[in-house]
Amino acid sequence: MGNSYEAFIESKSQIGGNSGFKPLWMPDFLFDFQRALIDWSILKGRAAVFADCGLGKTPMQLVWAENMVRKTNKPCLLLTPCAVASQTVKEASKFDIEVNRSHDGKAGNNITVTNYEQLHKFNPEDFGSVACDESSILKSFKGVYKNEITLFMRKIQYRSLWTATAAPNDYVELGTSSEALGCMGHMDMLGKFFKNDNGNCSLGRHRGEQMKWWFKGHAELAFWKWICSWARAIRKPSDLGFKDDKFILPPLVKTQHTVKSESLADGYLLALPACGLKEQRDERRRSIKERCEKLAALCTHKEPVLICCHLNDEGDLLEEMLPDCVQVSGSDSDEAKEEKFEAFISGQSRGLVSKDKIVAWGLNFQHCWRLGTFASHSYEKYYQFVRRCYRFGQKNPVTVDMVASEGELNVLRNMQRKAAQADKMFSNLVAEMNNAVTHKTKFDGTKKEQIPSWLKIK
Repeated sequence: MGNSYEAFIESKSQIGGNSGFKPLWMPDFLFDFQRALIDWSILKGRAAVFADCGLGKTPMQLVWAENMVRKTNKPCLLLTPCAVASQTVKEASKFDIEVNRSHDGKAGNNITVTNYEQLHKFNPEDFGSVACDESSILKSFKGVYKNEITLFMRKIQYRSLWTATAAPNDYVELGTSSEALGCMGHMDMLGKFFKNDNGNCSLGRHRGEQMKWWFKGHAELAFWKWICSWARAIRKPSDLGFKDDKFILPPLVKTQHTVKSESLADGYLLALPACGLKEQRDERRRSIKERCEKLAALCTHKEPVLICCHLNDEGDLLEEMLPDCVQVSGSDSDEAKEEKFEAFISGQSRGLVSKDKIVAWGLNFQHCWRLGTFASHSYEKYYQFVRRCYRFGQKNPVTVDMVASEGELNVLRNMQRKAAQADKMFSNLVAEMNNAVTHKTKFDGTKKEQIPSWLKIK
């Protein structure tokens, strides 16, 4: 009984404290702000870097991982979204960094790259460090991948997280990243810094109900100081005090197009904005033909184009309407997906059609500056999709055409609300973290305090 209980406690425990070291290798190809982030993250040992798209997370990850390999004499596991692994291997070859890709759970001699879907094949004891690319996959505290990744990393000494969208909707989502790094559990974070209208740390009054959380009184500054102990956020180099001269983006043009569906909801004489998820799903399916025809008409130019759809029928119809574009579907093997991505990058295919969950994460399509998509509730996926092309290094103005039916106006409004909320949150994240880092209490020792009469000794 005692042994089984001790084993249970051991399985729940994590390595405590910071265990970083001074970098053993810092190559010349890095920018100054990248060196600063790598230096800090290696010294921490377990850290998160929330850097916007195009700031060079891949070379930073590779340098971080190479330092870990040299320190531990054990391989580093680099986890990426689907199809990003091949791009990581290509990036590594540019910098003469040894990287091995694995599909079968076998660790290489140096840095081992694999997809999140393959994690269950690997043994954490084979690695001295692990890095998670696009780590926003952790933000769902009920997610399967979140639990699997957190458990896998629990006893690994060195860990790092890298993403541009750490918590696009709510500060409390940062707790899942903290838990993966072994800093503080998600529920412990909520209990320490937040309160809800239930007055405790429960997730809701009823099953499936999500609670709204607020900072406790005087806890906000302490929260940001704690975040600064394990994470850094940056949208541009000047956020860390460096120059932005080589990281200035061209204009981004967003255009919304509304089409009228030929078929109406049962019992309706006019097209009205759909209310509720069921009505909105029905409206999306009723208007497939009209929306695809409109988006295809917007993509008849000869420039490279990246198109994001949400339904299989949308992808099939767009592929038929745009014969010089290729579709990447969920049924394609990883090898087939990579071949189609490479054909798009090399110019063999003018356009690429795929779902956001396939094409929105980690991929680099800087050669493309025309994008098309449909209305969606997920601002994070939309943001990541746009940033496949609109990223530092893009030389041309980027145009995004979004098509929606008249019945999807509420979906568009929700997207706009989330966009404003996410932009405000990341700006506050950068500002508050910087304020917390530099915050000092000003006291010159000359001010005299008045002692209340009831405290005076008579």
